Amino acid sequence: MSGNVSIPDDDIVHGTETLPRLVDVAALEGRKLRVTFESGTTKVVDLAPALASRRFYIALRDDDALFRSFKVSDYGDAIEWGEDLDFSAVWLDKLPSVEFGNADFRQAMDDLGMSLDGMASALEISRRQVADYRKNKPIPRHIGLATRYLVEHEGQTDR
Repeated sequence: MSGNVSIPDDDIVHGTETLPRLVDVAALEGRKLRVTFESGTTKVVDLAPALASRRFYIALRDDDALFRSFKVSDYGDAIEWGEDLDFSAVWLDKLPSVEFGNADFRQAMDDLGMSLDGMASALEISRRQVADYRKNKPIPRHIGLATRYLVEHEGQTDR
C-alpha cells in the first residue's frame, strides 16, 4: 500500500460522540474560566498550564486585557482571541475542573470503595489527612487531581 486511502463519495462516516459545544464562557481570576457547555455541564478550568505549554499562547500568559478579550466562536466549538488564537471546546472539555470539594472527595472514596487507610496509601498521605479531607479541610489541587486520576483509572492495570 502506498498510504493513500480513498473513501467513496457516498460513504458516511459516523462518530460515536457529539463534539462539545460552548454556550457561555466567563473569565475569572488569573487564567481561570467558567465554561458552560451545550450539554448543561458547567465547570471552572485553569488555562495557565495549557497556555504555558504552547509557544503561540505567549501573548495570553501575562496580558490580562488580551486574555479577557476572548469570545465564543460562532459555532461554539472554541473560544477565540482575534483571528490568530483559539482554544477548542474539545480541549476545554478535557481539562479537569479546578473545583474539587469535600463532597467530591467523599464520593470518590465511595466510588473506589476505599477505606481511610486505603485512600491514604493510594495518595501517599496520612490517614488523618484523608479523614480531614472527608470532613471540611480544603483540598489542595494536587490531591484533587490525583483523586480524579484514581477514579478515572479504576480497574485498569499497568501494561
